[in-house]
Amino acid sequence: MSRGYVWVVDDDSSIRWVMEKTLSSANIKCETFADAESVLMALRRETPDVLVSDIRMPGMDGIALLNQVHQQIPELPVIIMTAHSDLDAAVNAYQQGAFEYLPKPFDVDETLTLVERAIAHGQEQRKTSPRPSENYSAPEIIGEAPAMQEVFRAIGRLSRSSISVLINGESGTGKELVAHALHRHSPRAQKPFIALNMAAIPKDLIESELFGHEKGAFTGANTVRQGRFEQANGGTLFLDEIGDMPLDIQTRLLRVLADGQFYRVGGHSAIKVDVRIVAATHQNLEKLVHQGKFREDLFHRLNVIRIHIPSLRERRQDIEKLTKHFLTLAAKELAVEMKTLNPRTVEILTKLDWPGNVRQLENICRWLTVMASGSEVLPSDLPSELLSEKKANQFENEISWQQLLESWAKSALTSGETELLAHALPEFERILLEAALQHTNGHKQDAAKVLGWGRNTLTRKLKELY
Repeated sequence: MSRGYVWVVDDDSSIRWVMEKTLSSANIKCETFADAESVLMALRRETPDVLVSDIRMPGMDGIALLNQVHQQIPELPVIIMTAHSDLDAAVNAYQQGAFEYLPKPFDVDETLTLVERAIAHGQEQRKTSPRPSENYSAPEIIGEAPAMQEVFRAIGRLSRSSISVLINGESGTGKELVAHALHRHSPRAQKPFIALNMAAIPKDLIESELFGHEKGAFTGANTVRQGRFEQANGGTLFLDEIGDMPLDIQTRLLRVLADGQFYRVGGHSAIKVDVRIVAATHQNLEKLVHQGKFREDLFHRLNVIRIHIPSLRERRQDIEKLTKHFLTLAAKELAVEMKTLNPRTVEILTKLDWPGNVRQLENICRWLTVMASGSEVLPSDLPSELLSEKKANQFENEISWQQLLESWAKSALTSGETELLAHALPEFERILLEAALQHTNGHKQDAAKVLGWGRNTLTRKLKELY
């Protein structure tokens, strides 16, 4: 007996073939379609348990098909596939009511597990009313790596919620960008998004920044001032570097989260607010809790949903695309021609550790836009501090001397230099000669032999080059 009935629509016949074989091997009946219009016609005669659809197809695309299907059969689970793995695609799919978002290329076993889960969900979903759809514009977050796809999924799944979220990740990974995306894709999108970095505010001013103060509350408080909570009322308050929040302020924050109200500094009247909290940190909050530096009850309040932002070294496949994106932005910002990337430069950038993550890469791209001499960014254009001695050794065996020579030649030609051979050949011979003499401990006859020269030639070269 079949375990389910699944339809697959994709204009790529190879995808249809793989999906059909995968599902059939699991005793799941599968029917495939090459376009969305054929699916809509087939729905007039029967309904599958699950629909798996590509997002970009000739004619009607996957999102349009998703909308049409849900108008007719709201409880039908639809899985959206796409090779264009970006936040726009993920959020758009979820916002339109997709059951799940499946980036290509996909793992066969994971796909089978997902389809089985969708079949079970569909059976349960038929007993309940469908959920509504909403539409919001999406900010640009670039990432095709699997770790970033998880971030996109999380943003999509939270798009109808106002639940608290804790974002963790190293400095420079883009935590505030994700916080903005969570706000813009939430029911609070039309309300304020207010950010406050705990690490950037003196500890004795944090309370006033968060909760505001009354006139005369302290020396210099000459007027009533709204705090960030009041400013964010109805919207989202983003508390960056929450791990740096002092313990006494943590206690006040906990009360606000529990009661939905607070008092300004020096105030006696409770102020009610409706604020969604999105917090972020690069620190290990569990460790801070264990050390007594962070309240455990507050941690559990904030840690309802946690999103981990991967470091750049965890998503190396995104580095080339990010670099091109930042070079484009820098060129527009500085009103100059956009730089292109030499393939070898891409290889080097991809292998770096990037301790400053995406922020560091963005700054490097801005620097290269100004400082790279030619229109193409060569390895020699990279700032010296980017390549530590350790990293230089790491690349030493990977960069051939021919590639280095090619990079030098292109850079010199771009700079308008002439008579390249006259400059390069003596230097080339000098480097080889010095290496041979060092290798033979200064024995000229042996050095001449390993170089393929006669002794007289070596003597003459020494006079010419030094």
